This record gives sequence, C-alpha cells and structure tokens, in this order.
Amino acid sequence: MTTHYEVRRGVAVITLDHPPVNSLDHATRRSVVDGIDRALADDDVVAIVIAGAGSAFSAGADISEFGTAMAQCEPSLHAVIRIIENASKPVVAAIHGVAMGGGLELAMGCHYRMATATAQIALPEVHLGLLPGAGGTQRLPRLLGLEEALNMIVSGTSVPAGQLSGTPLFQDIVEGELLPAAIAYAREVACAKVHPKARDRVVQHENAEGFLAYARQAVAAASKQHPAKAKCIDAIAASLKPFDEGAAYEWACFEQLQATPESRALRHAFFAERAATRIADVPADTPTRRIDTVAIVGAGTMGGGIGMCFLNAGIPVTLVDTTDAALDRGVATILRNYEASASKGKLTREQVGQRMELLRTTLAYNDIRDADLVIEAVFEDIAIKQSVFHRLDEVMKPGAILASNTSTLDIDRIASFTRRPQDVVGTHFFSPANVMRLLEVVRGAQTGKDVLATVMQLGKKLRKVAVVAGVCDGFIGNRMLEQYSRQAGLLLDEGALPEQVDKAIEHFGFAMGPFRMIDMAGNDIAWAIRKRRYIEQPDFTYSMTGDILCEQGRLGQKTGAGWYDYKTGDRRAYPSAQVNAMIVQHSRDLGLVRRRIADVEIVERLVYALVNEGARILEEGIAAKASDIDVVYLSGYGFPAYRGGPMLYADQVGLYNVVRSMRRFANGYHGQAWQVAPLLQRLADAGRGFND
Repeated sequence: MTTHYEVRRGVAVITLDHPPVNSLDHATRRSVVDGIDRALADDDVVAIVIAGAGSAFSAGADISEFGTAMAQCEPSLHAVIRIIENASKPVVAAIHGVAMGGGLELAMGCHYRMATATAQIALPEVHLGLLPGAGGTQRLPRLLGLEEALNMIVSGTSVPAGQLSGTPLFQDIVEGELLPAAIAYAREVACAKVHPKARDRVVQHENAEGFLAYARQAVAAASKQHPAKAKCIDAIAASLKPFDEGAAYEWACFEQLQATPESRALRHAFFAERAATRIADVPADTPTRRIDTVAIVGAGTMGGGIGMCFLNAGIPVTLVDTTDAALDRGVATILRNYEASASKGKLTREQVGQRMELLRTTLAYNDIRDADLVIEAVFEDIAIKQSVFHRLDEVMKPGAILASNTSTLDIDRIASFTRRPQDVVGTHFFSPANVMRLLEVVRGAQTGKDVLATVMQLGKKLRKVAVVAGVCDGFIGNRMLEQYSRQAGLLLDEGALPEQVDKAIEHFGFAMGPFRMIDMAGNDIAWAIRKRRYIEQPDFTYSMTGDILCEQGRLGQKTGAGWYDYKTGDRRAYPSAQVNAMIVQHSRDLGLVRRRIADVEIVERLVYALVNEGARILEEGIAAKASDIDVVYLSGYGFPAYRGGPMLYADQVGLYNVVRSMRRFANGYHGQAWQVAPLLQRLADAGRGFND
C-alpha cells in the first residue's frame, strides 16, 4: 500500500507513504480515493486529514507516467482532486517538508490547508517544459493572488509556507506538531455545513489585464526558447474566467507542451541526472567510507574552489602547498569569494565566519595524515602528480581516499604511483569549482567499489551532479570537447572568424562559444594539450591559429588579450582586428581560398563532432549510458538544457541525418576528422537512437 489509513478521535488520517517523496503515481492516487471513500462511508468519521510520511507531504506527480496511458488511468489526479473537493466531510491537508507540483495541486483541492513554516511550496513544472496540469494555474491565483501566483508558477521556485501566512492558501501555519494540530482543526470545522472550495473563489487584482500584458512582454524577451513560460501566463490568464473553462484551457496547454521537443529534452535531463547516480555493478547498499575531514594539495584557483565546496557542506578542510605565500593567496581568494557572496546577501557574516573557521593550512604533509580524503589539485603535469602521490602514499592513513583533480591524465598511471590503487579515484571538478555543478568521478581499473560509492555519495552532499567516467585522455567531457574545439579551429582556416563561430553556437543555445570559453579558461591550457598531442599523435591535425595566438602572448582574459581583446575591469569580449588579420593571413599561408560559412554548418560541425566522439566513448565503455554524456554536457559545458544534451539532440535530429551530414563534411577540409564512429553507424543503419 502507498497510503496508510487510521481513525484518530473521529478523524480519518490518510498518510501518503510512497518513498522517497510520496509521488502521486496511479497506485497512490487509487489508494487516496479508497481512503476517502472509506472515510465518507464511516458514520463515526467526521472529517479527513491527508498527510505525508517521511520528509515530504508530496513532491507531485510521477513524471515517468507523463506521456503514457497510466498518467490518465483513473483515478487521474484531476479525478482525485474532484473527489476530495466534492467530499461531504471536510478534508484538511497537513503539509510538511515539500508540497510541489501535483502535491500542491492535491492540497489546493482540499477544503483546508495547514503547514509548517519551513514547508517548501512550489509549482515547478516549468523546469520540465510544462505547466501545472491539475488545476494549479487556476487555483493558486484564486488562493494567493494573481501576481504572486504568476511569479511562483513562471519561475518554478519554491517558497517557505511561512512566507505565505495570512493568505487563503493556508488556514494556519503550525509551530508545534503538525498532525495533532490538523486533526484538532478538522474536528473544529466538521460542524460547518459548507466547506470552502478554491475553485469558487474569484481572482483578485486591481489591473489584471495590464499586469498580464506586462508579464507576457517580460517573459517573451527573456525566454524565447522556453515556450512553457509563455503558456503558463496564458493559462493563468484563463483563471479570470469561470473555473471549468480555465481548467479545460490549462489541460489543453499541458498536452500541447508535453509534445514539444523542449519538454521532452528537459524531462530527459531530469531522469538522466538521477540515472547517473546508479552504477550497474555497484549496488545501492554498498558500504561507504566516512568522510569527516578533507585535505587538498594545491591552494591555487582549483584547490581553493574545491575547498569551498567542502567548507560550504560543513566539512573541515586543510590546504597544503609548498610556500606560505601560496597558502596566503589561496586563503585570501576564498575569503574574498565569501565576502562577495555576503555583500550580495547570499551569505550572512556569521556564515562566512563559520566557513573560514573550518579552514586550516599547512606546508607539511604529515599534518594531513589523518584526513579521510585528500584531493590533489596541482598543475596538470604527470611528473608533479607522481611526486605528490608518492608522498601521499607514504603519509596518509590506511583507508584514506586519494583523489586527483586531473582533467585529462591517466588515473591508472597515477594510481600506480601508490601501493594502494584501490583507494585512488579521479575527482574532476570544473572551474570555478565552487560554482560549477558537474563532478566527473573517474573510475580506475582498481578503484574500490566502496571508494566509488563514497565519492558519488559525497558529490550529492556537495550539491554536485556526479557522473562516472572511465579512464582515457580527457575522460568524457574534455575528450569530446577536443573534437569540438578542433572543428572550431578548422573553421577559422576555411573562412570563419571567432565572433561568427561563437555567435552561431550561442544562438543554438550554448552559454558561451568556444573562443570566448577558451579565453576565459586560458589558451595556454589547450596549447599544452596540443603540444603533448604533437608528440603522442603526430597525425592528429589542428588549426595552427591557436599556437600562433599563444606565441604572441595572447593567453586570454588573464593577459587582457586572447581570441578577443579585453579592457581592464571589463570581461566583455571585443573582436580583435589583430587576431582576425592573423587568421586571414594564416589561410593565405596554407594556400586556402577563404569561403563564406553558414551558421548552420558551424553548429552542425561543432555539435556533431561532440556526438561522434560521444559514440566512441559509449562503445569503449568510458561512459555507461548516453544519458550520462548528456548530463556531463548539460551540467559542465553549457549545452542548452532545452535541447537535452548532444546525444539526445542527435536522436531528435535522427542519426541517419547526422551521419549523412558527417559524410558531406568528410569530403571537405581535413575530412579525415569525420570518420563515423562504428556505434553511430550501426544505430543509424538500424533506425535507432542512442537513448533507445
């Protein structure tokens, strides 16, 4: 059973009990209705309370049912709410934890609602490219007012119930125990002849049409690729009409949005992020190691950012470096970042102090010997890392996890520098580490399952999106990015300029184009990788424009000049006449006649380069699932969420069409880069997709 039924002092208590968040799947909906019918048929029951077990009232519908017959299999959520609303005995919702989406819609269908002050209230469907489909856009404006309801629904953000005290949404905000208070209230209102229905209320606003027109204009300017936001406003506007008419319009909008590629992509991303935490050969009950203290070797930009991740989670951190000056710079940067957050109201001064009190520094490895986890965050040079891991192997206690923040190097080789390869794992944080959500967890050949389970669990505690990757040069994200960046460079040789390439891919939806991105990261990083490639893979060709740029000292924002020009105190990228002239001259030196390149070709070459390398990564087992690759690119590389990631995007384009375009590119400049990955070819031939 997904609910429990009991009678307390003449009040039937129906408790949702469908872990982890009491989602309203078909079995739960049916169980709620059975409980309502049982209570209505019992003469000794005078009222009904609906509550939630565990940490939530209900987080809403089971979205795995969306688009399936089960979603509307009776009783649908609409039917459940209608049955509650028309019940002859009062129904009180007792809300704690979260009431979101369908959970809040269910509560609004009850006659009365009581909540704890900290309960999180939201209609977040817009984040899935949808709108509330069970009366949320109709009842919330009636209970909360047009303006506040619209802001909640269009943003999808949660609000503590305590902030909504005094509105018709809640009859009471309970300070003590919730359920006894809800039962007492239910007994109190049981004698009333008529019980209020949200649907009978009238939406209040002084100038509804003017406000809605303003809201439409604001959303249209900011959300061109998110049709759900505009549809939310349309549905909310329908709440000014009779309830049944507005509800019918809401459902029509919901069904329309459910079929959009944007919603399919966002739902894919939602499930993919959760699926990434499941590792086929690491059971959910695998014992994990306790992580109470952390050491970080390297107090530079990455080390400091990684340290902040742990400090934010309340875990003590010791920074290790070779000089006091380096440690002082690292601590100063961390403090400066926290003070900047405090100045914006994101942290209190007390919270800044609490985090900084958890931070220690040392020059001696012996001072970190008792740490549960140590993360190496030194320069990306295998010889330096060898020295660090030799020392860690000597001093760290047995059972400590030894992690490397390497972005490209061989974790198995790094593990071989120790006598405990089972304790070694890659933890590839993305810069800035205290901001970026992605964490690539690199599994070595001998990495222990308990180590892997521990780091994945830790990623969740750090509020990161953790994805497991196998060992190869660049792992998942950077290995694919190399092909993407390679095509961007070759486009310059043929006729494009950095600004055109960046604008084309940003118009597609990327947060930042390849040249603006590398200017921010530092052109010398990619230059070092190319130098290594020239030795290891001399037949692997690049445009030489990136090398020429670095030879001129244009390393990016940090030097005030890269692919673009920069002004002091201004991070805006200004097209550079000097760089553009260098690119044109390089084409002449190669004997190439520059041509006009369409934006569509730019997008296809960059995105399909990701897709093709992603297919190789899948076939080699570096990524376990296509959806894991999508999560990496959505969380760490600015791929547009409404397109679902490179592998889903390829599925939606059709792999046959992707391969056809690639074969066309193979006839052009450096066409050898377009050898179709065997897995991609097989799937295209079979008419299948990566996510089938």
